[in-house]
Parts: sequence; structure tokens; C-alpha cells
Amino acid sequence: MATFARFGYRKTSMEEVARAARISRPGLYFLFSSKEALFRAAVTQAMERDIAAVEQVLADSARPLRERLLEAFDQWAGRYVGPLAQDVTAVIEDNPELVGGIVESAPRRFEELITAAIAVESGRDAAPSVARTMISASIGLKHQAVSREFYRDRMQVAIELLVRRRSSRTTRRTP
Repeated sequence: MATFARFGYRKTSMEEVARAARISRPGLYFLFSSKEALFRAAVTQAMERDIAAVEQVLADSARPLRERLLEAFDQWAGRYVGPLAQDVTAVIEDNPELVGGIVESAPRRFEELITAAIAVESGRDAAPSVARTMISASIGLKHQAVSREFYRDRMQVAIELLVRRRSSRTTRRTP
């Protein structure tokens, strides 16, 4: 992915990818029939890895929800803050026809995971709108952030505001 990010999909050669992977070009073609197949596999692997990390973080119910949400957003988006990371995101977004359904299914799965985690504490009715608002905040912050630390700091504030607000509403309604 770093090679695709550096040169862009169209300008990346299989020779450059093979060199970065420290294998021969014929060896690379043995594993992947085309540059498109390689790119699709790389994107799929990255997104599946990110979703698996988010699932693991959110499953740790011994940790407070705020911590789990921050870590989940960092695994999903924070790792893609910074110059090279933004290039990885851009090369994926610029070539949606090459990556297949993973670019739609992975974000949907992320939203489902965040919604489910929030629902445990805030209730099923509030969870979808809170999750979507957090995701929108994350997308905006990702584009503004100059560093991963900046992203995490701001995302922590957003999570705190949304979770605290929902918790205080729930508490006030309870007799």
C-alpha cells in the first residue's frame, strides 16, 4: 500500500511493488495475476485488519466505553493521519472501481460495531445517531489533523461530549 500511495495506482509498477516486498517480479505475478488483483488484495487485507482491530477493542467490556471508542476510532481512522497515511486513503478513494465491495462493506461494519457498543450504555434508540455523529466528527478531524496525536485529542473531546450528553439525558429521564 505504501508503494501505491507513493506513486499512485496508475504509476505504480509491479516491479516497484516487488522491490518493496523484496521478492522477484515473477514471484509477485505468481501470487497475483495482475496489478489490479494485488491492489484489491492489499486494500481488502488493510480494511479487514482494521475491522478486526476495532472488534477486538470494542469487545473488551472491562474498559470504559469512552476508552474503547477512542481506541476504535484510532484503529479505524487515526492510523491514516499524516502525509503517507493520507496518500494511502487517497489512492483507495481515487480507485473505487478496483477495490470492489470492501470499500462499502467495511465502513458499514465499522458503523455497526460503534453503534452496538454505544447501545449497551446509551440504549438502542440513541445509538445510531450518536454513532453517525461520531463518525462524521472523525471524518472531519481526519482531514484537519496534522498528526495522529491531534486527531486522538480532538476525537477524545468529541466522544466525551457525545457520550456524556447521552448519559446525562438517560440519567435525567430515570425516576
